[in-house]
Order: sequence, then structure tokens, then C-alpha cells
Amino acid sequence: MKAQGWYRDPYRIHEDRYFSDGQPTKLVRDGGAEDYDPPPLGQPVAELVEASSTQPNDGNDLRRADDSAAGPVTSDKKVFWAILDSIAQGPVN
Repeated sequence: MKAQGWYRDPYRIHEDRYFSDGQPTKLVRDGGAEDYDPPPLGQPVAELVEASSTQPNDGNDLRRADDSAAGPVTSDKKVFWAILDSIAQGPVN
């Protein structure tokens, strides 16, 4: 069976590295944050060990938009966003 999924990084550069069809990919994970880092050339320095699955967060870091403590839902920089939107829409005919 070929490795598929998250494994402890056998190159010992990152905490975990994603494997697809038995091959290491550039997708890595450190402290729960995912990033890209191509695997180095050469053989891994450690055996493949499947990474434990990440436990879902309990949601205490999320706030509802209608919670007054969450702060404003829209940006103070309305002019900036309006200009950006008009550029994205292209010229008016």
C-alpha cells in the first residue's frame, strides 16, 4: 500500500508532510499551519510514520457577526474597497 495522507516529515524539516501515491509532496504542516516546501533531493532520513489526525477546534476562537464585541463587520476603508471593486469590474461602456 502506498502512503496517502499526512505523515511525520521523514526529512525532519517540518512536523508533517503530505504524501500522495507514495510520493512526498510540497504540502507541509507546522503547528497546524499548512505551507508549501518542496521535499529535498535524496532519501528521507527517517521512517514513514502516519501523523495523528488533527482534532477539530472547539470554535471558541470564532465570533458571530452580530456579536457587538466582534467589532465592525465592514471595513473603515470604504473608499479603498470601492476603487478596488471598480478596477475589478473594468471600464464602464
